[in-house]
Parts: sequence; structure tokens; C-alpha cells
Amino acid sequence: MAKSQWTKAEPKGLPLIEIVCLVLEEAAQKVIRNKGAAGVDGITFEDLPRFLEKHGEKIKQKLRNGTYIPAPVKRVDIPKPNGGTRMLGIPTLLDRTIQQAIVMAIGSDFEEQFSNKSYGLREGRNCQQAVLKAQEYVESGKCWVVEMDLSKFFDRVNHDILMDRVSRVITDKPLLKLIRRYLNAGIMEDGLASPRTQGVSQGSPLSPLLSNVMLTELDWEIDSRGLSHVRYADDCNIYVKSEKAAQRVLNSITQYVEGELKLRVNRDKSGTFRPKDSTFLGYTFSKADSKRIVVAKKSVRRLWTKLHKIFNSARGTSLKKTIERLTPVLRGW
Repeated sequence: MAKSQWTKAEPKGLPLIEIVCLVLEEAAQKVIRNKGAAGVDGITFEDLPRFLEKHGEKIKQKLRNGTYIPAPVKRVDIPKPNGGTRMLGIPTLLDRTIQQAIVMAIGSDFEEQFSNKSYGLREGRNCQQAVLKAQEYVESGKCWVVEMDLSKFFDRVNHDILMDRVSRVITDKPLLKLIRRYLNAGIMEDGLASPRTQGVSQGSPLSPLLSNVMLTELDWEIDSRGLSHVRYADDCNIYVKSEKAAQRVLNSITQYVEGELKLRVNRDKSGTFRPKDSTFLGYTFSKADSKRIVVAKKSVRRLWTKLHKIFNSARGTSLKKTIERLTPVLRGW
């Protein structure tokens, strides 16, 4: 039977905001190892240790008394494979450190409640496992796929609904107040910060946890109907035995997502498909053998496009530099 409600976290002896302060230095080391870009304050990962050494105690005090105000995130637009752009919100290194500490303090309280059908943005889970689970469903005879595409999910998360779900597990009021402030942190563009009333900034340590909190009830809803599904972040496929069932599921789950979660389903990209015509995380199924996983043609074309750009710009540069540019692309592939 599917779960129907969140379970409050067990008390940990110390207030959660105090645990955030205790793990701040450890969180900073994780942020430094990632070597991410600086935020709106210009502080780099090389500068962060000295900054925390000088201001760390004052920052902790602000966290404890509820007066800490996050800086606006820096807007960065990156191109999407299918056209258009995806907006990233890059927090300052300090805010990334605090968010990482929050995840360290409360992540396990949510992790134990997440669905085992959710594979994205979770430690120990990956897209390969998700694709193999999809193959398992197809091999069992579920030969119709319902593809659910959530339109601009990270930009449209309803803050009130999300905070309601978080507060069902976490009761520490100073920490809840801090999480709400991170959700509302402004977006800096061309020197001006605009307020944010919805959405979760991609590019922050907190966004993977919050996105899974928001979509876990979708997992529970699908499970409660006895359906087979796989979800990786906001990509969700449902596997059924007939075309009629697939269309019925698409319509009813769309109503649930838009009515209960206040998210939007992209009608142009969602639909019902045979496995050989569906795609999930860059993979599809062979036309000759509908149970065999193959790389989707779009994924291959994207790889070749990236490689051509690297090779075309490699003339006149050293082989070493070309290899340095190729390595992350091929490793990702």
C-alpha cells in the first residue's frame, strides 16, 4: 500500500538550526571540493576558508537568532538540448555552504520517506538504475508508456505547498524560516535583484532535496493506483499494458498534478507511446527488439554536435588542450 502522509522527524537532541551551525565547516569543505563559480558577492572557493575563519561565528549567531538574510542568486541561462534555455540560480559560496549544512542536518529525515521509484538527485541512486527499472516493466508485458513532462518544474514550484510538506516533517521554526528565505531569495540580473514568489533555484545544494519533497506525493499517488512508474527528478514515466489504460492514466495524473500540486503538464511533450517510440533519460527501446535498451538518436546527435564543436575549434591548439575539453564530454557520455 502506498504511503499517504509524511512522518515527523524524530528529535535529535539539539535544535536543527544548531546542528546546521555545527556542520558548517564540514559543509564548506564539500562546497570547496566542487570548485563551483562565485555568486553575486564575487567570493570564490579559494576565498571561502579565509572568509569563514573571519566571519564564521558572526554568521552562526545570525543563523541561531533568525536574522541571517541570504544573498540574491546570480542568474545564468544555459541552452537546452531541444531549444530554449534553462535558468540556473547560482547562490554565493556562503549560501551554498549553509544550504549544504541544511541538507546534512535534515536530508536523512526525508530520504527514508522518499519512494523507491525515485532515482534522481539522491545518493546511491542514478539514471542507469532508473532505465533498468523501466526495462523491467517493459519485459513484464507493460508495452505502453505514459510520458509526463512537467513544464518548467523548477521555475513553478509553489512555495506554500512545498513549505507545508517540509513542515510536516521538520518542526524547527528557525530552520523553516531560513528555508523559506532561501526560496524567496531574489534573482540578480544586470545588477538588479527581483523577488521570487515561486520556483526552486537549480544550482543550489538545497534544490535536489526540495524538488524530491515536492514530487514524492506524485510517487505516492501513482503507487496508490497500483501503477508501475519510474521518476528521475521531474522526468516521470508510467508503464501500463494497453493504449486505453495509458490514455486514461495520462488524463487522470495530469489532473492530479495540476489540481493538487499546482504544477503544469506540458501537453506538447507528454503523451502515450510504445516503448520503441518513447525516450527516458536519453534512452529508448530497440525497434527490432522492444525489450532491449538502446541510446536514443537525439542523444547520439547531441554528442556528435558537441564533438564537432570541439574538433572544429581545435585547429592551432595543442593536443593536450583538446583532450582536456574532450574528457568531460566523453566521461559524461
